[in-house]
Amino acid sequence: MAKVTGVLNWLEEVVIDPWRQFHLSFVPPLMVYLAAGISGLTGIVGTFFVKEYLGLSASYLAALAFWAGLPWTLKMPLGHLVDIWWRYKEWLVYLGASLIALSLSIMYGLITATESMRAILPIESWYVISVLLTPSGYVIQDVVADAMTVEAVPNTDDAGNPLPEDQVKHLHTTMQTFGRVAIIGGSLLVAGVNVIFFADVENMSPAEKVDIYGFIYQLALVIPLVSVLGVLFGKYLTKRRERGLQARGYSRDQIVEIITGKQQKTTPNWWLFGGSLIFVAFTVGVGLSDIALSQEIVFVGAMAIVMFLMHRLMMELQPQARRELIGTAAIVFVFRAVPGPGAGMTWFEIDVLNFDQQFLALLALLTSTLTMIGMFLLRPMMAKRSIAWVIVVLSVAFGILTLPNIGLYYGLYLWTESWSNGVIDARAIAVMDTMLESPLGQIAMIPMLAWIARSAPPHLKATFFAVMASFTNLALSAASLGTKYLNEWKTVAREVKDPMTDTVSVAADYSNLGHLLIAVTLIGVIVPILTVAIIQSTPWKTKS
Repeated sequence: MAKVTGVLNWLEEVVIDPWRQFHLSFVPPLMVYLAAGISGLTGIVGTFFVKEYLGLSASYLAALAFWAGLPWTLKMPLGHLVDIWWRYKEWLVYLGASLIALSLSIMYGLITATESMRAILPIESWYVISVLLTPSGYVIQDVVADAMTVEAVPNTDDAGNPLPEDQVKHLHTTMQTFGRVAIIGGSLLVAGVNVIFFADVENMSPAEKVDIYGFIYQLALVIPLVSVLGVLFGKYLTKRRERGLQARGYSRDQIVEIITGKQQKTTPNWWLFGGSLIFVAFTVGVGLSDIALSQEIVFVGAMAIVMFLMHRLMMELQPQARRELIGTAAIVFVFRAVPGPGAGMTWFEIDVLNFDQQFLALLALLTSTLTMIGMFLLRPMMAKRSIAWVIVVLSVAFGILTLPNIGLYYGLYLWTESWSNGVIDARAIAVMDTMLESPLGQIAMIPMLAWIARSAPPHLKATFFAVMASFTNLALSAASLGTKYLNEWKTVAREVKDPMTDTVSVAADYSNLGHLLIAVTLIGVIVPILTVAIIQSTPWKTKS
């Protein structure tokens, strides 16, 4: 009987409780997050477009990823702008949606009207423009969505009575969990679409593939539409709640305080804007120059400027909260700064293991499904455990779960095929690895985001929320730099053919991929765990 009760309690905590806490006010930011998840719709098409039409090296793509990641470091000044212009937040979402639509339109043109686009600019230049426009649009929308998650969690009941602090804390964790679920749900949706569209891809002619690639980019134009609809629905909900409180006799000032929380007017922080202007001028100036190590200079300069701006903003916090924020930021930064193997592993899977578009879409579908399930299953753990503990567990799990990829490179599938009569082949190993690894990627962010949301001063919700995001997103730039260094140390090349003559212009070379995968695994396990050990022995120890 006790076991049955335990199982029922577990089901209550994992399955029923999150939905019981769900509020309709969660929907608007979730729709913006959903749009970000749907952005993966073009991921597989983009991978094969680069492989089949562009002669870009793995190190070049890693460098491009560095530049594409820099707009995310602007979340802090953009967040402050959102706080100041909060009543006009929908226009910022519209701007982000326009940039995303422009990026998608460029890629559609490259695929369906290649020669016409080439007559204006080189194909590679168009591709770089599209890659840089995409994160610019998403970062604007993400800043607004982050702040909306703070406002989406009610501090009062429908009658305007304050909710208990523990309940509000729990609601913030639930809101951030659903935020990650919306992103993964979008990925799940588009993975299913890709599986359908790429069915029987091995029998398609090049022209048929181009038609599908183009249609997927057309379909992707729904992405900016979803985020715009989310903002419009949010305006509707706010108006409806205002009318309900007005009917209960509340004054206009009381209604504003109930809906948005008691807050002071947000005045511009000119240190923040001045530092941001210096950051933009510095980044663009160095980026457009021919200075050696321009990416490294931009990274160091950006890090210095963002840390200075963080210091100015953290004066709003109490000393203990300030120290905890620093420790939390450092741990998450190092975890996210772990380099990856780059595009080489995907190329190896395509060229050597013969993974086609449909199978890669199937892996993406499986990843999204299991990640969503995993977040609900692990939500109680995330609510109870510290970020430091979560990072250590994820780092160990990362090390274990990269072993199948290393095994695939060294021919593990040949051995498993022989004793399983072909049942456990390369694809089976890839599926099993995906099933185990899938839930881990998003988990570290949920407790951190919940802590930020409930600690944010009401008048600086977007600014404060963006502080950690700007800093930790610089970690992704650091990861791109590390990936570039590793790919320059151990070069990997895939076969590139001239689409007109079908002659090989670049020969495939995967001889260094094994060493690359081993190096990434060792770094991914040792460095984050060592960082946690150091931080937890200092006054900056994180308890959240």
